[in-house]
Amino acid sequence: MSRRDLLGLLGVAGAAAAVAPILTADPAMAAASDLALDPKTQPADPVNYAPPTNLAADSQAKDAALSWIDRQSESIIGLNDRIWEFAEPSLAEWNSSWAEAQFLAANGFTIKWGAGGMPTAFVATFSNGSGKPVIGFSGEYDALPGLSQEKGNPKHSPLVYNHDPYAPTYGFGHGCGHNALGAAAAAAAAATAAAMKARNLDGTLKFFGSTAEEQLVGKTVAVKAGVYKGLDAFVDWHPATNNSTSWDSSNAMYSIAFHFLGTDGHGGSPLATRPTQDAVSAMSMLTEFLRESHQAHTARAHYAIRQTGQAPNVFPTLSSIWYFAREGSPARAKILMDRIVKCAEAAAMATGTRMEHRIVAGTWNKLGNKRGTELMHANMTQIGAPKFSAADQAFGKALQRSNGTGETGFSETISELRPPASVFMGGGSTDVADISWQVPTIQMGTAHQPGGTKNHSWHHTATAAAHPGHVTMLMAAKYLAGTTIDLLTQPKVVGEMKDEFERRTKGIEWKSMLPDDYELPLYEPPKWFLERTGQKWPPKGVTWPPRRIVSTETAPDLGPALPPQNMPPME
Repeated sequence: MSRRDLLGLLGVAGAAAAVAPILTADPAMAAASDLALDPKTQPADPVNYAPPTNLAADSQAKDAALSWIDRQSESIIGLNDRIWEFAEPSLAEWNSSWAEAQFLAANGFTIKWGAGGMPTAFVATFSNGSGKPVIGFSGEYDALPGLSQEKGNPKHSPLVYNHDPYAPTYGFGHGCGHNALGAAAAAAAAATAAAMKARNLDGTLKFFGSTAEEQLVGKTVAVKAGVYKGLDAFVDWHPATNNSTSWDSSNAMYSIAFHFLGTDGHGGSPLATRPTQDAVSAMSMLTEFLRESHQAHTARAHYAIRQTGQAPNVFPTLSSIWYFAREGSPARAKILMDRIVKCAEAAAMATGTRMEHRIVAGTWNKLGNKRGTELMHANMTQIGAPKFSAADQAFGKALQRSNGTGETGFSETISELRPPASVFMGGGSTDVADISWQVPTIQMGTAHQPGGTKNHSWHHTATAAAHPGHVTMLMAAKYLAGTTIDLLTQPKVVGEMKDEFERRTKGIEWKSMLPDDYELPLYEPPKWFLERTGQKWPPKGVTWPPRRIVSTETAPDLGPALPPQNMPPME
């Protein structure tokens, strides 16, 4: 029996009584489910639910936007591929952010750099007529470490290979498809602006160039700074393995960096050392023990040892380990994070080292919007699914074969729209989540990689600048543009999205998960970037250079010296 059936048996009064304790216990988690909506009609029955079919309107403005994308496909693909080739890390996307901003400036947008105090974040604005409603787009452009790969090659072959006989590494690569994410969103914004001018539509478009999504930094900082205020709706997408949309949630997350400080030591004479490498090893072991008795099915905890010994015979005085702690709501994520901090304290105590930690990022669970999702799904259905050539499908199947999964190729269907699962099982996180608590937010994905392959993989990098990646990137731009035209021309739908948003967030006060003394994790931009963007360094409120983390520890006390072993026994 579904939750809807149960609520129906309880009756309206009983339904309210059943929902109230859940809303009170963890409001953020409940609001992200359908429990926050009117129990007379929600939650949607996952079996009998049928999405409305009349939301996506046919209009000359929509035709103009979609045809603009067709005409400008070469320049859009060029932007996609340039960002793919730059493959720049989070918070240092100098060339990528500049390329995306220049594309928008060339299509009538004004650019303001340094959003939220972050050099590679910007806001691009286009306005026409009355300037209402105001619709937001999201652009991302950061790559991931170790995922360099030749485009279009279904076998692992890093494009950038860094030789080191002791520890070879691969370069950065777009294994999350952010080159396509930013290019498609910029294309959709530009296409919508062109249609607004051609058909004299009122409205304002705001494109938010967002840094460091992979580290969950860019949007969380910008939302806290008020950068996203004044929007009526926000449309977003992310590369995926199918063509779908949903109003489901995501995990809230804390990102914490831990530093252990100790003393020098030699591998041949390790006595009287405060070993920081042992500290990070002990911490990782202790947090593994949380999984059985302290982590629910919604929880995720994972880490990367970022800095420790570089040679077996040199004990490092500084070792660092970086954790993500994910849970279904901010309150639950805080409990998990606190447990991880306790593990760090125990590791430091056991090894005699000193531990420092800082919150690098913190983002809420995502708040979906059912009506907005239904509008997006209607547009995806109206526009149609991407179509791939035989060569594209052969490439997709070769990727799947190299991954050891079924050879089905790229998806050429629009997935059926289904309500979120009755039980949230946890999963990934996104800094778009913080935006979703400020404004009704719509998200969708396209089959940018074949089914069975994983995100954050070299398989995705191989696709992100290849022909099938271009196909789905352009389709994503059309889905975003078509949906945005409807938002500009259908105030009734925007009103329904806002009404739902108000019902879901009633009684919930959003508060940033970033602490009041939060320090931006910045890198100093190159001189050319500051000159081009008209920025000064450091940003307002930022102390540069930041405080250095330096070990001042002394050797531990081993107790009284032992007598020499060759002394005669005492009488």
